[in-house]
Amino acid sequence: MSSWLSIPENSDFSVQNIPFGVGRDAEGRVRLYTRIGNQVADLKIMYELAFFDEIEFPIHVLEADTLNAFIALGKKVTNAVRLRLQQCFTKNFMGSETLAEYYLTDASNVKMLLPIQIGDYTDFYSSREHAKNVGIMFRDPTNALLPNWLHLPVGYHGRSSSIVVSGTPLRRPKGQVLPPDVGNNPVFSESKRIDFELEMAFVIGKNTNLGDTIDINDAENYIFGMALFNDWSARDIQQWEYVPLGPFLGKNFGSTLSPWIVTMEALEPFRTQGPTQEPLPLPYLQHEGAKSYDICLKVEIQPEGQLPTTLCNSNFKYMYWNMVQQLTHHTVNGCNVRVGDLMASGTISGPTPDSYGSMLELAWKGTKPVQLNDGSERRFINDGDTVRMTAWCQNETFRIGFGECEGLILPSK
Repeated sequence: MSSWLSIPENSDFSVQNIPFGVGRDAEGRVRLYTRIGNQVADLKIMYELAFFDEIEFPIHVLEADTLNAFIALGKKVTNAVRLRLQQCFTKNFMGSETLAEYYLTDASNVKMLLPIQIGDYTDFYSSREHAKNVGIMFRDPTNALLPNWLHLPVGYHGRSSSIVVSGTPLRRPKGQVLPPDVGNNPVFSESKRIDFELEMAFVIGKNTNLGDTIDINDAENYIFGMALFNDWSARDIQQWEYVPLGPFLGKNFGSTLSPWIVTMEALEPFRTQGPTQEPLPLPYLQHEGAKSYDICLKVEIQPEGQLPTTLCNSNFKYMYWNMVQQLTHHTVNGCNVRVGDLMASGTISGPTPDSYGSMLELAWKGTKPVQLNDGSERRFINDGDTVRMTAWCQNETFRIGFGECEGLILPSK
């Protein structure tokens, strides 16, 4: 499949991708878009030009300021729209190229916005390597995983109001911290241990009712697509507060979401098996077939005025608990989910030090500083540092990517 558009060779946005996002154009109008190469297409204008005439859905879902109403149409409709868009951008498709000046514009002309209205946000803790590393650092090196970890996808409910779109700066947070060697007397301070967490997130595509559960064999039908996610952490605030109820101020000061939602249908060619699960999970978490995805991940840090340094290269396939298990467990008690809810994977760490998905691990709790290209060192994230995450799938014939998930840390107010 090739396009009549000129698409850079290593573009994340090949004709095989066709992600969905929301942006504001140069005239201030908020519209739904897809992206192809370095161009974005206004879906409302394409609707008005009759490209979707064979697909029955109301135009108002393309005039919204989030994807929620579009996603709520269901996969029968959203898949049909995506396939139609693929046809429109494929070489020799009649009519599309001659009308391109009306609906296509350079991606730089559109400011991307948070793509969904996030009602609820859940963060999981599903990388065995990450959980083991944290356990070694903070608990018992000989018994790093807690007793429940191999039996269920551990998670917690986070704060959706502070999730921002890629490119939005975040302030260094303040809170209570416990300096070393002072007993149990905390001080109020800005965080000195800001960290990134390399994660992927999936978007819920169907509602359930309170009291309903999602069977693991049906869970994929409730997942619309995926995006990159940086679950920023203030490690010193988090360490003091997290016992006994878990993350609070150390997490809710901000998380960053990439602007393009890549559909599960686009990712289908990159299915793969996840790690072997031992012991075997309880029956409600058991499934057949490959439920993970081969998604390459990279994190860079860029100090102000300097070139970036690659911090880690990882892969989503390392996750011990997969998305269908996470969603099934999330609802097994009758918890309802809604279109636009966001579920984050938890930090994605691989088996080698260069694949660890956080500064906590890369610099090993600050004891092994990371050398940057400009000669400086990092134990955690400094003011003025930009953290940039990218993700992509690649086979012999095409590439599908997620764009960038980028955030700058500003000083505390």
